[in-house]
Amino acid sequence: MKIETNQNSLQLEPKASDSFTSTGFILAAIGSSVGLGNMWKFPYITGMYGGAAFFLIFILCLALVGLPILLAEMVIGRGGRGNAVSSFHNLSKTKWWGYFGFLSVLSAFAIMGFYAVVAGWTMNYAFTSLTGNLFENPDYTASFLSFAGGNMPIFWTIITLIITCWVVAKGVAGGIEKFNKVLIPGLAVILVILMIRALTLPGAGEGVEFFLMPDFSKLTAESALVALGHAFFSLSLGMGAMLTYGAYTSKKQSLGKAAAAVAGGDLLYAFVAGLIIFPTVFSYGIAPGQGPGLAFMALPAAFAAMPLGNLFGFLFFFLLSIAALTSTVSLVEVPNAYLMERFKWSRAKSATIVTLIIFAISIPASMSMGILSDNLLFGKTFFDLLDFVASNIFLPIGGLVVTLFTGYAWKRAGEEAGLSGFWYNAWMFCLKYIAPIMVIVIFLYSIGIIKF
Repeated sequence: MKIETNQNSLQLEPKASDSFTSTGFILAAIGSSVGLGNMWKFPYITGMYGGAAFFLIFILCLALVGLPILLAEMVIGRGGRGNAVSSFHNLSKTKWWGYFGFLSVLSAFAIMGFYAVVAGWTMNYAFTSLTGNLFENPDYTASFLSFAGGNMPIFWTIITLIITCWVVAKGVAGGIEKFNKVLIPGLAVILVILMIRALTLPGAGEGVEFFLMPDFSKLTAESALVALGHAFFSLSLGMGAMLTYGAYTSKKQSLGKAAAAVAGGDLLYAFVAGLIIFPTVFSYGIAPGQGPGLAFMALPAAFAAMPLGNLFGFLFFFLLSIAALTSTVSLVEVPNAYLMERFKWSRAKSATIVTLIIFAISIPASMSMGILSDNLLFGKTFFDLLDFVASNIFLPIGGLVVTLFTGYAWKRAGEEAGLSGFWYNAWMFCLKYIAPIMVIVIFLYSIGIIKF
């Protein structure tokens, strides 16, 4: 893909072999945003912070912060026609914007270091659900801790990384787009099947009421900040994925409509996830706010008691696996695109090297759940440290850079986005005044400066 570095010159279209079709771009972007966070994290934080009232705040945050930054990342990528670093360089006369963009490359490595491990957990649970081995020991908490602390997660991490590397190495059109065109519709079908099963369980109505009937008395300042943070992170913002995908997008693509479709897909997925999780947990007497262990420690008990529990357990964890893989592909593409352009490597070589680096990081991350659990860095296991640094430092800074660059430094953002009039003014207002303040608040809350 030839890149013109003068921001006033004509930006060339990417080759067909390294570009998305209109539908492929939207599906790939949805695949990036629809990850484990929506099916795993969103239900338990919703359960912890009051159900439907929290969900409504999440929608508001998604509209005022998530969507504007999502569009900004796409616009920078297509305007700059480069990776997470060079796109900033191509659009600005000052190189320091690109140096901040390099945080996206680092965050992708950090996130994948632990995310690939969790993706491996979902694959193991899908396999053991299908075989019935998952339900042999009724103490699911002990079973999970034993599994996560052993060596088997490394095997499943390898499987995750091999699949991810293979897809990325096949290219944009031949790999990433084809992969998402198969998996995203498949994910939608499984979602519907699981939702129907959950809604027809005895006592499911109580879970639906918890999820859809707001109780604003349970809302606090902390819950609003959690909703804001999840709206930011659930769209894969600040990690360079949407920026990188934007570079492979045709000038004919309406980025405003694409961003709205991605945010809508993310919201719909979260909504259906709630209609799966809450009816299930209420039907089987499971507390909806159990925390991260909800998926791996509590839900297996529900599947064990459910007719055809093996099948529905498999579908649920297979769904998690699909969501994880569509996200790992987008995460690996961020450093992959940077290394290809920086060192002129072939896509296959770059993808292999990136995958090997991630695997080297993921080994101690996985082992920190077991034999390395007592080896702490800054009071955290290596797994938790990767999560903390990426989620609480790199991503907020990356998101803030995107808002400031698009809102203040780059004057042609509206032209690239195809926005004018009211929509352009509303977008700029959010990017200049609302989003930066909210991202800073997220950052300060995440690192413990703001407390409740």
